[in-house]
Amino acid sequence: MAGAAPQAMAITRALTQVLSQDRGRLMAVLVARLGSFQLAEDALQEAGLSALVHWSRSGLPASPQAWLLKVAGRKALDQLRSEGRSARREEALARLIAFETEDSGEEIPDERLRLIFTACHPALDEKSRVALTLRTVCGMTTEEIARAFLDAPTTMGQRLSRAKARIATTGIPYAVPEPDQWDERLRAVLTTIYLIFTTGYTSGATEPRDLCSEAIFLARLVASLRPGQPEIEGALALMLITDARRGSRIGPDGATVPPAEQDRSLWDRETLAEGRALLETALSRRRAGPFQVKAAISACQMADPAPDWPQIVQLYTALLTMEPTAVVRLNHAVALSETGQIAAATAILAALRGELDGFQPFHAAEAAVALLAGDRTGARAAYAAAIALTANPADRLLLSKRLEALGPEGR
Repeated sequence: MAGAAPQAMAITRALTQVLSQDRGRLMAVLVARLGSFQLAEDALQEAGLSALVHWSRSGLPASPQAWLLKVAGRKALDQLRSEGRSARREEALARLIAFETEDSGEEIPDERLRLIFTACHPALDEKSRVALTLRTVCGMTTEEIARAFLDAPTTMGQRLSRAKARIATTGIPYAVPEPDQWDERLRAVLTTIYLIFTTGYTSGATEPRDLCSEAIFLARLVASLRPGQPEIEGALALMLITDARRGSRIGPDGATVPPAEQDRSLWDRETLAEGRALLETALSRRRAGPFQVKAAISACQMADPAPDWPQIVQLYTALLTMEPTAVVRLNHAVALSETGQIAAATAILAALRGELDGFQPFHAAEAAVALLAGDRTGARAAYAAAIALTANPADRLLLSKRLEALGPEGR
């Protein structure tokens, strides 16, 4: 009996490690066989509970992943047999019974690309895509995802349930898109992954799960499953280049530090070099896309010895032809102001005011451009508006410092 507790702890650790490393792969196979996100998740959870009992008694199987997959399939089979007749039930039963009669061996097929494309389907809203991807592919708990988005766990749980139900009821295909849909669907996947990254980048180092690392993992996964795709390489390069300066993003006083003002000795040179090399590879394929352009902009922000603003202006001009959005026009205006084109930047900001008046970065940009134009009164008003719209403490402190540096009204 004395060895029972350590044995149980060892089995629990082993199961936790397997599910942490391979949950996405197991979920992908189960969803493919069951045609249901919810049934796959329930079956895998039950298989995990069974593993704690059986592995404690019999020891770890030769392939814990194959064991979990087999048992999860049987759990799902039991569940389906207990349900009333339906087309979905009969289809899933047929697939599972066929699987049960096969000799699947120890090799687990990698269906994660199908899982990612389904979780990131444009029919789902953006936040649901992020949540479902983190839950099914990365294995994050509902509580962890809720914390990352400042939601209550029950609210996030409901969002996940609605997303799974929508996939089932609308017949969203569990498949990698055909060539004629590839570019549009890939953009949705990469945008989802990048949103995961930016959520982690702005949340700081206090979160229990590093969302930046999760996003980079996802981008590497997609790149490995579909190699030679320049936009995938561009998205990964963008995240790596940006992540290289994460350690210098917050100053000693807790305020955000813009890239041009960061302590370059704190940059991760290895990560930066990998990102730049990957960007060069992507651009060499001569199929430029928005993520490649954004990665190039990020690289130019980290040029030696200072940001290459003329090149950044050219890159934003190119990006506007691909993504003519208000946010891209805003960033283009900031770049123009940094090259001395104050009048052009001011005109763009004036045209954007109605569309972006409730957007904090707009007012921060307006303040910076007004200051370059010598309009301290306008800069004060814009900084005050930006501060009022800022929820992030580090960004709020940066803006407050900028406002305080202007001194009192009348100077």
